[in-house]
Amino acid sequence: MREALQISHVHISHVGAGVVLATTLMAATFGSQAATQPIVVSAYSSTAAANCWITGPGRVEDSPTRVCRGKATLVVLVNKGDLRETVSVGHSRDEAAKEPAAQTAFGPFNSALPAIEWRIAGGNQFAIIQRWRIADNVHQNINGDPDAKPLLVVSRLPPGAVCPVAYIDAVANPNADELARHAADEIARDFKCGTDKVKILGAGGRAAELAPR
Repeated sequence: MREALQISHVHISHVGAGVVLATTLMAATFGSQAATQPIVVSAYSSTAAANCWITGPGRVEDSPTRVCRGKATLVVLVNKGDLRETVSVGHSRDEAAKEPAAQTAFGPFNSALPAIEWRIAGGNQFAIIQRWRIADNVHQNINGDPDAKPLLVVSRLPPGAVCPVAYIDAVANPNADELARHAADEIARDFKCGTDKVKILGAGGRAAELAPR
C-alpha cells in the first residue's frame, strides 16, 4: 500500500510537470505572437492651404482643387465644387483622382475640416479619419441657414482602393473618436470598396442619416 502510494505520487508529479511545461510553452508562444504584432499609432496632417499646392496659377485658397502633404509617399487630393467636397488619397494626384473616394460625395452641402488623423502600424498608413460637416436642410440654425451636423468619416488606404468604410455621428456618440479608431483598426484593412457596405458605428444620429451608403 505504501509502495502504491509512492508510485501514485510520482505519477502525479510527472503530470504536474507536464502541465507546467505546456503552460509555459503556450505563454511563450502567445507572448511571442503579441510581441510581433505592430503597434497602431496616430499621426496628423492638414489640408489647410499652407500644406497644399495647385497645378495652375492663382492662390491655393481660391482653387477648387488642391493637393496636400499626407504621410510617407501619400498625398491628399481635395476637390471643391457646388458647396461640396471630396477627399481622396494616393501616391500622386492622378492616382488619388482615380480612387472611389474621389467620386464619393454627400448629397447635401458639406465640407471637410482640415485636420486628418492617420492610423499607422509598422510604418504603414492604412486608414484616415476626418471630421466633416453635413448641411441639414430640414433643421436650421438661428440665422436660418441649414444646421451643420458633424460626422467622422473613416477611409481605407492603399494597398487596395481608397474609400469610406465607416461613419460615426459625432453628436450622438460622445466617444466618437474612439469608435472611429476602432473602425480604422478593425475594419479598414479588410474592407472591399464597391462590395462591402459602409458601416454606421455607435448610435445613429442626424449626421449619419445624411451620409451616403
